[in-house]
Parts: sequence; C-alpha cells; structure tokens
Amino acid sequence: ERQEAAKKVQTFILPTEEELEEEGILAPADRNERIKSVIATLADFKTLREEGRNRKEYRNLLMSDLCKYYEYNEFLMLQLMDLFPYGELVDLLDAQENRRPVTIRANSLKTRRRDLAQALINRGVNLDPIGKWSKVGLVVYNTPVPLGATPEYLAGHYMLQGGSSFVPVMALAPKPGERVLDMCAAPGGKSAYLAALMKNTGMLLSNDASKERTKALTANLHRLGVHNAIVCNYDGLAFPKVMGNFDRVLLDAPCTGTGVVSKDSSVKQSKDEAEVLKIAEVQKRLLLAAIDATDHSSKTGGFIVYSTCSVLVAENEWVVDYALKKRHVKLVPLGVDIGKDGFSRINKYRFDSSMSNTKRFYPHTHNMDGFFVAKLQKLSATIKTPKEEQIYKSGDNSDGESSDHEAEEEIEEEKELEEEEKLGEEKESEPADDMTEEMETNDNQNSCQTDSIENSAELTEVTKSKKSKSEGAAKKVKSKSKKLKSKKVESVPVEGV
Repeated sequence: ERQEAAKKVQTFILPTEEELEEEGILAPADRNERIKSVIATLADFKTLREEGRNRKEYRNLLMSDLCKYYEYNEFLMLQLMDLFPYGELVDLLDAQENRRPVTIRANSLKTRRRDLAQALINRGVNLDPIGKWSKVGLVVYNTPVPLGATPEYLAGHYMLQGGSSFVPVMALAPKPGERVLDMCAAPGGKSAYLAALMKNTGMLLSNDASKERTKALTANLHRLGVHNAIVCNYDGLAFPKVMGNFDRVLLDAPCTGTGVVSKDSSVKQSKDEAEVLKIAEVQKRLLLAAIDATDHSSKTGGFIVYSTCSVLVAENEWVVDYALKKRHVKLVPLGVDIGKDGFSRINKYRFDSSMSNTKRFYPHTHNMDGFFVAKLQKLSATIKTPKEEQIYKSGDNSDGESSDHEAEEEIEEEKELEEEEKLGEEKESEPADDMTEEMETNDNQNSCQTDSIENSAELTEVTKSKKSKSEGAAKKVKSKSKKLKSKKVESVPVEGV
C-alpha cells in the first residue's frame, strides 16, 4: 500500500529496518535500480522524499547499497561520496570496474611515432594517437600479437605505459644538459621519457627504494637506449644527503592506488583510514626531501613535480598544502591541456587558491587511470619559520564560501526541517534531533576558527534555543544559514587529517 501510494507522486519510499532484514541477498539488478532511485530522490529531495524522512537516512541507504553492489568498504566509499556528486560517483565506480585501454609511448630516442604506428599496423594492431595533448602516445584497441613480445618492443621502440603517467614527465619538462632526479623510478617508464626529453644529455639519477625493482628499471633503460642515467637504490628520504642541487625532481610517490582499482580490485577492501594517514605521512616527508634536493638558484629549473595514482584528497591536495606551509615553494601551471583542476576547497576544508594549478585525472572523464599531478617551483633554500607558517595558515587560502554539494544539501534539509516544524508532523522530533547534532558538530568544527567571544555567544544562543522545539529549530536554521554565508573558514592544518 505504501508503494502504491508513492507511485502517484513518484516518491521513493525508504525500506524499513524489518524490510531490509527480510530482503536478504538482493539481486544486483534490483540493488542497482534502488541506487538510481535514491540518487534521483536526493537530486529533488523536497519533491520526491518520503514525508518524515531526512536526507541522512537516504544517504545512509545509498552508501550501504553502493558498498554491497561495488564491493567497497565503508571508509573508502564515504571518502568517494565526499569527493563527487552522486551521479558522477556512480560513473566513476562503473569505470573502475573495467580496465583502461592499453597505451604505449613511442621512444623518440629510437623512432618516431608515425613510423612505429605504421610498423604495428602492418602486424595487425588496431591503434590511434592518444590525443592532441601528447606527441608520443598511442592507444591500442586490439592486437593479434602480444605487445610485450614484438620485434619493435624488444628493440626498444616503445614502452607499455599508462596515458596518465605521461603527464608528470610532460609537466616537469626537463631540458637537455640538466641534472634531474627521478626519486621513485621503477619500472622505468617515466625515467626513459625524461631521458628522451633530455635527448640523452645531462645527468638523470633514477632511484628506487626497492632493490628488487631496480632490476626491471635497469633492464628497461638498457632496452630503450638510455645512456645518461645512473640507477641507484636509496630510500627517498636520504636525499639531499646522498646528492642534491638538482635542476628538477620528479616524485611519483607511493600511494593507496585508489585511482587504479581496475588493475587491483583488492584496494576496495584493504584500504582503511589508518593506512591512508600512514601513507600520507610518508608522502609529506618524501615531498619535503624532494624540495630540499632541488636547486632553487638553477637558471633553467628549480621545479618539483609531485604525482600519485590516487584520487583521495588526503594523499594529494593535503600533502601539497603541507609542503606550501613548510617550504618556500609555490604552485605553477603544469602546461598540459588536459585534466580537471585540483580542489582549492572541498567540503569543510580550504587550501591555497593556487591549488587550481594542480590537475586531477579520472577514469570516467578522461578514460585514463585516476591520477593527481602538481608542479612546484622552489623559491628559497631556507625552511619556513613557525611565524611564516602561521602567516601562510591565515593567508588568502580561506575563501569563506560554503562547502560543496554537501553544504547545499544541508541548507535544503534545514528548510525542509523548518517546514516540518510548522506543519507539526508526528516525527518532528527526529529531524530536530538531527538538526541539533549537525549544529553541535558545526560548532565543534568552527571552534578553532572563531575567538572566545564568538564561541560564548554561540553557546548562549544554543542554550536559549532549547526552550521551545519549534522556535529552536527555526532559530538554528537561521543561525546556520547566516554562518554559511558570512563566516570565514580557515585552512585546516594538514597534521589534523
């Protein structure tokens, strides 16, 4: 009866706890259909929601269904739900279920892309240029011969390499005769590309912390005809003590691999908050080491490129923001006409406005592995003092705007809760309680951003608002709306992730 009544107004009725327990193992097609219905309801919540139900209940059902349908753990799914609008999130998850097209990079030290393409076409390989943004990339649709065993491959005419991994090297743009460090070089695709751009001149130090992986690195550099590289096996944190004053440094940092789930599906269940924070800490230390190993006075360089194959903010923008706070560096454009801008603000967090110079790559948007790339220029060899760090924290990296789609949802929910109070619905206490929890959470988050006088005033308002449920809910809606419009939100320190 509830479902029949809902059809008249196309309202999506949330299943009760008893119904969820009784449904058991839901067929994938039915669960996928429910995911679409919940997303559609959240997109027009005021019209399609079930009376007496709030947005949080719908989001919880959506998260549960997404976790079961795509087999992710709750932590990782929540991270992704915070990053993308729900419709785009489903596109990303669908794209992660399928492997990306095979891409190869023509080795300009031995051949030209045109000649390589013709040789592979003669062997029956169906391929095309990867795009206007790359002069050496080819995308392979199908091939009757193994690409890792052709005469062209064995002769070093090309390297099997993901399209998104071209970008960090293109962004670093090394010049002939420079001193360049590839801090995490194995298996050698990026190092060989760096050598090609350097025209086999200068000095390229290809380092990797794993001695076992340096075997593949050495073999690939020999096969591809690289003569200006030195292979070494040091922990990246050993730089610049081992060697410093490089013109340019490339750091393709170790990460959780959340951008390459199609290659390793174990990421869905194996990554949790503790591991993400642990890896982010290593990334921050490696990036500071890369900056310290760079020569700021280089006439042609002084650049550092940081990249990961992750889509999580904790491994990308937060790490770069940490470097901006600790060292005299600035973000500069990559010089690549592809990718989406990095986040200057995401949910309740704010980063430096120059974070838009970073680029993000997604499987569902660019048909490449998920990737993040940032390019920094070193301005001074000195380390920032605590006073300088404080100046950066309180600088122009807070825009005072409301958070993304999540903030818009909160405002919509507040309006709906206010209407429910006026109508005197039977379940008005539940939304009011949710509202109180949201207000308390918001007060806690803003406590580090306002002075003691403002905190006292807010606590007084909250205390007074408890006199009447209906009047209190209206006051809270009004107070929170004003805060979202007028309050300046400071950058949250990265150490607090």
